[in-house]
Amino acid sequence: MNAPVILDRRRVLAGGGALIVSFSLTSAFAQDQAPGAAPAPKPPRSLAATPYLDSWIRIDADGSITVFTGKAELGQGVKTAIQQIAAEELDVSFESLKVVTADTKLTANEGYTAGSNSMKDSGTAIQNAAAQVRELLVVEAARRLGQPAEGLRTENGAVISANGKRLTYGELVAADMLHVQAQPKSKLKDSATFKVMGQSIPRVDIPAKVTGGAAYVQDMRLPGMLHARVVRPPSYGAQLTECDTAAVEKLPGVVKVVRDGNFLAVVAEKEFQSIKAMNALSAAAKWKETASLPKQDDLLKVLTSPRSQDSTIFEHSNPAVTGQKTIEATYTRPYQSHGSIGPSCAVAQFADGAMTVWTHTQGVFPDRQGIAEMLRMPPASVRLIHVEGSGCYGHNGADDAAADAALIARALPGRPVRVQWMREQEHGWEPYGPAMVTKLKASLDGNGKIADWNFEVFSNTHSMRPGGAGSMLAAQHMSQPFAVPEPKPLPLPDGGGDRNAIPFYTFPNARVVHHFIPEMPLRISAMRALGAYHNVFSIESFMDELAALAGADPVEFRLKHLDDQRGRDVIEKAAQSFGWKAGQTPPLDRGYGFAFARYKNHAAYCAIASEVEVNRETGRPRLVRAVAAVDSGQVINPDGLINQIEGAIVQSMSWTLYESVTFDATRITSIDWQTYPILRFNAVPDSIEVHIINRPGQPFLGSGETGQGPAAASIANAITNVTGKRLRDLPLTRKRIKDAIDA
Repeated sequence: MNAPVILDRRRVLAGGGALIVSFSLTSAFAQDQAPGAAPAPKPPRSLAATPYLDSWIRIDADGSITVFTGKAELGQGVKTAIQQIAAEELDVSFESLKVVTADTKLTANEGYTAGSNSMKDSGTAIQNAAAQVRELLVVEAARRLGQPAEGLRTENGAVISANGKRLTYGELVAADMLHVQAQPKSKLKDSATFKVMGQSIPRVDIPAKVTGGAAYVQDMRLPGMLHARVVRPPSYGAQLTECDTAAVEKLPGVVKVVRDGNFLAVVAEKEFQSIKAMNALSAAAKWKETASLPKQDDLLKVLTSPRSQDSTIFEHSNPAVTGQKTIEATYTRPYQSHGSIGPSCAVAQFADGAMTVWTHTQGVFPDRQGIAEMLRMPPASVRLIHVEGSGCYGHNGADDAAADAALIARALPGRPVRVQWMREQEHGWEPYGPAMVTKLKASLDGNGKIADWNFEVFSNTHSMRPGGAGSMLAAQHMSQPFAVPEPKPLPLPDGGGDRNAIPFYTFPNARVVHHFIPEMPLRISAMRALGAYHNVFSIESFMDELAALAGADPVEFRLKHLDDQRGRDVIEKAAQSFGWKAGQTPPLDRGYGFAFARYKNHAAYCAIASEVEVNRETGRPRLVRAVAAVDSGQVINPDGLINQIEGAIVQSMSWTLYESVTFDATRITSIDWQTYPILRFNAVPDSIEVHIINRPGQPFLGSGETGQGPAAASIANAITNVTGKRLRDLPLTRKRIKDAIDA
């Protein structure tokens, strides 16, 4: 992979006349505001924070167009979807556009690519910016042609008059070089006229990935690049007491050993030389360790200790309704790894007082802030460029690898340095998805409806992402270390540990309490869906338990408590497509399960029906088939949306049946694929069907994280259906299933 071409969206290329979409046509979008009047409404989503149109769209004199997004392509198809949105609103072909993703020098600061917010935030911003750009081009064409703008149309990168006179966007934009602010309301195209949006256009990021091309930051090879490996401490809090580096420094190809306190790394000319030197350096290093981790069997006690910060996040009371039958249940989730197939990697170069880092972080601007603080450099002198990584969704080791690379590159000015983590480092040092405990209690009235609902969730924070240097391992391990920032709960309505803890169903009496636990025995941070995965697993498992108590069909029971019509639509669609029937009898050794959620209670809707097979002799579960229905608002790319739900089901299946971080009193012990098993190819479902309910003209809701919770509960409910036993502790391993069957 070659070094990327550096563009500056406000730079006019010498001689070529390449111009940014900047207009003096302020009268087209004039805002007259009287003194003392209420503040003017803001443009939608990310466009409000970065309001100038030239922050999002660039048009060159030859008519070529570049679109800028602060969001990163993580394998979720965002780059393709952004390209479709812009092509649609600009009335140009999909192929004619170029999309530049997260880059601190070129793109808007859109924070993290997380929370299924890319389309809702960046997609909406670009849709509105592109619509306003198109309108400005039409206004300019009308001025030049002396014709009313209403009589002009746009097509294939040009404005065309009724008599066929055609002015290209490149010809029009060359007239002015001012940039204007976006307006609160755009005249968007009618969804009935869409030609690009709503089409299953092949993803632009796939070809290189399936042909062995340079697809990831792991594939980057820059001229003169060095290779580095970090020697991590053997455990949390370990102190480096002795390290004789003389022999390592004499090894073939070794350029430098970098030590700063407990941070230890070696740099070599070739990659395998760096690996051999890392092993030798590791053998030479002596560490003092401290047993500081709790007993794994005591995790439930640790998480439900009285040291939590408690808040009631939802309460509703109707004294006229009382319950007659009551049940209680406790559900647990262990610490879980992101399990990145490709260990984290980054490339950094320090030259002329400036640091450039190529990284697969999900937040280039927050990561830049942390690295700048760590290096004590002004943020303006640090540039982060997102490059896809063979990794994960969430805060894995990507940000740490970026900090490693920057710290090492500073010691070797001029030459790019590539840092590649090893498998045991990724598994042992990445921030995990937090362990959680939920306690539920509910009662049914005389009609078999839920009369009261009580839900308690116990959890650590769900984000320790960078922003400050203290979130990064390299900064924590320096001789003058940066303190780990104070863990804090994430605010609702998105939430963290309490994400999706408030029921989406309608109950006459309900109370939800969030027990936030600041103490974190293991290093943790954001993992896909945050607390929603376990909260939905708990709620939807308990809904099945209550349906059984009421003697009701699980699907009918859910509909009985749901007022939201779009939620009802996805439930009915999934059930009908699965062939769900009340009182149905599955084939021998198979069970049916169902679950539903609206992600974050304000994003996409998803319902999933599952068929699971259980081998009663071994306890081995297998998801045979899954049928899902999803409502994500206006659909940009149907195939991309289907891919997101398929991925959510497969990922959640792996979490739900296999994954759990293990540790002893001192060290993490799940450091490879044997000690941290994940879903293998021989266990994938026979089929996954995804049915889309499209909502033309409705806002984008985001879809990447809507399926994980329903998939987990659907699988768990199917296991109960086939075994007759309710399992409440994740993961639902074959041993736990076998023990339940034998009991």
